[in-house]
Amino acid sequence: MAGFTDIHSHGGGGHDYGGTVEGTRAALAAHRAHGTGRVVASLVSAPVAEVARAVGVIREVMAEDAGLLGVHLEGPFLAPARKGAHDPHALALPTPANVAALLEACDGTMRQITMAPELPGALDAIETLVAHGVVVAVGHTECTADEARAAFDGGATLITHGFNAMRPITGREPGPLGAALDDPRVFIEVIADGIHVHPSNLATLFRAAPGRVVLVTDAMSAAAAAPGAYVLGGLAVDVTADGRAVLAGTDTLAGSTLTMDRAVEVCVAAGVPRDDAVAAASSTPERVLGLA
Repeated sequence: MAGFTDIHSHGGGGHDYGGTVEGTRAALAAHRAHGTGRVVASLVSAPVAEVARAVGVIREVMAEDAGLLGVHLEGPFLAPARKGAHDPHALALPTPANVAALLEACDGTMRQITMAPELPGALDAIETLVAHGVVVAVGHTECTADEARAAFDGGATLITHGFNAMRPITGREPGPLGAALDDPRVFIEVIADGIHVHPSNLATLFRAAPGRVVLVTDAMSAAAAAPGAYVLGGLAVDVTADGRAVLAGTDTLAGSTLTMDRAVEVCVAAGVPRDDAVAAASSTPERVLGLA
């Protein structure tokens, strides 16, 4: 299917993926109008019963729309200190029972999961998930570079929204992003909306990891919609006139209002060659999923 491929998007056009069948169709249509032909629908941390309900909705739309590729679970195996816009009450540890419950709830639709590799049981969980064909991403994490490397050796192949919700690169501790930059097996998501990551860091990332940068929108329902009050995973979100989405009453970013065509243009304005930016929105995410 022609167009961009977005492997991390929660919704758009005023709707969340997995909310309702009609809303999921509308969110897909909103992003298609901006050039995205294929989407992995992202779900925030939630109880297993809610995951199963949302997956049922997504599966119904998948049956009629080949552009909806499956589900990305952003959680619940996240570090509480790096939870971002996730409900802290929905977080969980990656025990064998919890992993099995999510695999059952998704019933073959789980394409991707984001998790913190420093949590107890995480490395065993990574091996189990990879064995089931799931792309494991390191994110929302306090892990060190060594802990990230252990996750990569266990089969994790992706960093969720690089620079955000993780330790920064410092002189004595490279953190998960530094570890990923050193490892040619690992792809790196980035949200190129001019809000989550400074443009100079975007350009640096493309130079440091050629062919491994994946543009994602991390879009919530307000993407391609009007500013105002929204809800993400049960949490209130305010979207300002300039497109910034934050948890109500805070400055914590709650996804984005980005569309993929704009992500490409933000990268080009930052000095990234257009061909590289387009590849990061199309052929590179396809490689992450094993589609190219």
